[in-house]
Amino acid sequence: MSLSSQDWRKLRFPLLGLGTALVLVGLLVSFADQYRQKSANAVVLQQNLLNQARQKFQSSGLEKETIKQYLPQYNQLIASGFIGEERRIEWIENLRQIHDAHKLFSIDYSIGLQESFKPSYLPNLGNFKLQRSTMKLNLELLHEGDLLNLLDGLRAQSTPYIVRECEITRPSGAVINNKEVAANLSAVCEIDWLTIRDPQLTHAIGNEL
Repeated sequence: MSLSSQDWRKLRFPLLGLGTALVLVGLLVSFADQYRQKSANAVVLQQNLLNQARQKFQSSGLEKETIKQYLPQYNQLIASGFIGEERRIEWIENLRQIHDAHKLFSIDYSIGLQESFKPSYLPNLGNFKLQRSTMKLNLELLHEGDLLNLLDGLRAQSTPYIVRECEITRPSGAVINNKEVAANLSAVCEIDWLTIRDPQLTHAIGNEL
């Protein structure tokens, strides 16, 4: 059955309406698919953010417990001068007090410039930076116990240190006299005063200033 031109004219508007409806349906289906995909991506993104927030919350809890556990020891290290800026005046004052307390003979000292210290037995200190300042001591001794008293006194009162070397000699012509208090030995020692720089602590102090 063939359609005449008159029939086509009658069908023109219905066909246009049908075509328009099909286009609209196609657009709606495409929009719905895009919306569904965006919604799925948004759900995945929110889930990832939730997982990250959960991990941060858990890790922050562990960090809090770690800080709470070690904070007293950390503050003690700051108070002792091990963490922070070096305390040369305090070292010298402690040396003078020990000298007076044990009635030692004369002591000459000198302190070199502070420098970075990276011993092989401490390969990883994280963000901390280990520093050392070498002090050279020249002193006279009645006996070896004077040197031990000095080093033990410094260890008890001051910043941690390492004895690099000590050499004890008996001056030529020295005579042990039990009736007179006189120096029988001479000692030359080098000790490394150790301090640790905490970048976070330095930054916090800088912000306060």
